[in-house]
Amino acid sequence: MTTKTLQLTDELQSYLRGVSLREPALFESLRRETAQRSDARMQIAPEQGQFMYLLCRLMGVRNAIEVGVFTGYSSLWTAMALPPDGCLLACDVDGETTAIARDYWARAGLADRIDLRIAPALETLDAEVRAGHAGRFDFAFIDADKAGYEDYYERCMTLLRPGGLIVVDNTLWDGRVALEDVDDNSTVALQQFNAARLGDERIDLSLLPVADGLTLLRKR
Repeated sequence: MTTKTLQLTDELQSYLRGVSLREPALFESLRRETAQRSDARMQIAPEQGQFMYLLCRLMGVRNAIEVGVFTGYSSLWTAMALPPDGCLLACDVDGETTAIARDYWARAGLADRIDLRIAPALETLDAEVRAGHAGRFDFAFIDADKAGYEDYYERCMTLLRPGGLIVVDNTLWDGRVALEDVDDNSTVALQQFNAARLGDERIDLSLLPVADGLTLLRKR
């Protein structure tokens, strides 16, 4: 027994997925296609996607936000958890990667649950606030440029209902957030984001060592 989180060897990760992962074949196809790309590191782990699916199901999520779509793998997991009349507001600026996403969403029969907005995410989220949609959403997933995390978080806090959940990816950043004297913008932004959440009385907080670090933030 140990009180320290296990480091996953390749063998243990394979075992974990073998006994718990219920990944639809189409989702696996997209994950494997994306893995061939030079920017494949931007894709979430399948067990992370399944965990987010479970969270959405537990919460009865109907309206969700995703900041950072990439090739649409995380969107598939979230959209699958929504009821038929639910909606995932998906924010991205890349038409090339989201074209792949659109194809898989359609093949999965989930395209009608996803509202993709190709524009800077802050513009999209601010438009939602101006439209009077504050408090409308149940769930948000943030996985985009790290320097923007604080702004994305604040907009999502406005748009989420009390009891809603924000999930933030990459908050352990391959361990670099624990280093001192770092000067790259992404690492510094994540360090500042993590530090600010500890004293944020508007939320309940848990940072989990899932994949590259996953922070759960429940709006009080």
